[in-house]
Amino acid sequence: MDEAKPRIAMVAGEASGDLLAGMLLAALRQRWPTLKAAGIGGPKMAAQGFEAWWPHDKLAVRGYAEVLRHYWELVSIRRQLGERLLRERPDVFIGVDAPDFNLGLEARLRGGGIKTVQFVSPSIWAWRPGRVHQIGRAVDLVLCLFPFEPALYAAHGIPATYVGHPLADAIPLEVPREQARLALGLASDKVVVALLPGSRRSEIEYIAPRVLAAAALMQRARPDLRFMLPLVPGLASLIEPLLAQHAAGTRIDVLDGRSHEALAACDVALVASGTATLEAALFKRPMVITYNMHWLSWQWMKRQKMQPWVGLPNILLQDSVVPELLQGEATPEALAEATLAWLAEPERAASVSERFSRLHLELRRNTAQAATDALETILAS
Repeated sequence: MDEAKPRIAMVAGEASGDLLAGMLLAALRQRWPTLKAAGIGGPKMAAQGFEAWWPHDKLAVRGYAEVLRHYWELVSIRRQLGERLLRERPDVFIGVDAPDFNLGLEARLRGGGIKTVQFVSPSIWAWRPGRVHQIGRAVDLVLCLFPFEPALYAAHGIPATYVGHPLADAIPLEVPREQARLALGLASDKVVVALLPGSRRSEIEYIAPRVLAAAALMQRARPDLRFMLPLVPGLASLIEPLLAQHAAGTRIDVLDGRSHEALAACDVALVASGTATLEAALFKRPMVITYNMHWLSWQWMKRQKMQPWVGLPNILLQDSVVPELLQGEATPEALAEATLAWLAEPERAASVSERFSRLHLELRRNTAQAATDALETILAS
């Protein structure tokens, strides 16, 4: 390789992967200003000079029943991408999350002599533990976001490095609440609920109706409430008919992105399970975690689950710190009641905020620099 100008291939699926990959690319460009990076990515990566051969939202499919509808398209994309990378032979391939897409691709590339790195460990500690053997065949290194993960891989002889979570670096330790409220046009004394029903189309379909109906119930119980609904750009057309159907007359401000401002400004969040729950925790917000999916996907997931929780804050703290209302339990009435309960119990909310502050410190490791150092070792080997 040209040590001054490495060629990096990357695949990031959906908004959270694009965010993490964009942060990593920014650090890589500080180390190698002229590097070339291409593959599958989104706008955060494009802002760092990434060349997207396919957009990241092609991979934003959640649940096994849902994947079936897009299976052949995803297989075709992975085959075409693999063939192109084996021809062009980048110095390293970095798969950012999206393990169901990336691990098979990584195994093919590694078999062809290309170094492979998985940034974000698949959740073998939460479900599908047998996947660790697939990971061992697919990658030269796993970059882990959580401190307990490298030991799990070491037990199987798989190189892994804890690099911390980049969101813990990006989100300030002290929450800029007043600054965020000013930016969103919110009075300092307004009681604000952030609604985050997910970043995938399937999540909007399955989760948003329940979240919006819950907001309507909360508004009836507390007319003083203000709701903020940050959306991934491009999903506004999906949410508009749902607002009319499930929350007509409810004061919900739909934001184009700006999820961090909404979380900084809010008093409580109602949030779909995923990376957004960790973001809410890093903003020290009490929350209610919810999820809903196709019933076939849910039955399969239940059988594979190893932890009593699905939300990252509860898993990382190994405690039922915040409520989780999933699938059949995620009724609008239950969601509204659990969310309003946080507003009625300020001491409980303050206690959770303190626990999230300690978690924030534990995850803060200058992730971009640590990951860059690990990648430099891989590139030099």
